[in-house]
Amino acid sequence: MAMISEISSLFGLNVYTDEGRYVGRVEDVVIDIETRQIRGLALHDYNKSLIESRAIGVILPYRIVKSVGDIVIVKDVFRRRKEREKYVDMEEEESEEVVEEVVEEEVVEVD
Repeated sequence: MAMISEISSLFGLNVYTDEGRYVGRVEDVVIDIETRQIRGLALHDYNKSLIESRAIGVILPYRIVKSVGDIVIVKDVFRRRKEREKYVDMEEEESEEVVEEVVEEEVVEVD
């Protein structure tokens, strides 16, 4: 990943998945002071159809960021709603664990 010259250049950028789905807008950046690395992108205006949450914002781990330019492109780790329903219909308990695992691992809610 290319080094970002100014972190402030991330603020306000739209975030899309590598499949073209809108994820949200960057509100802030989470930085690990000790390692001097970006840990995540805080999104305030996020797509609630991708990320099921009632939180005001969410934090995307920076490891899923693929590229940064005029927009931010992230790896599409979000399950489509129909896929979720299909999993629940097939094996309710097991599928809920899979969905929760992906969401908990990749997206953090911010109150």
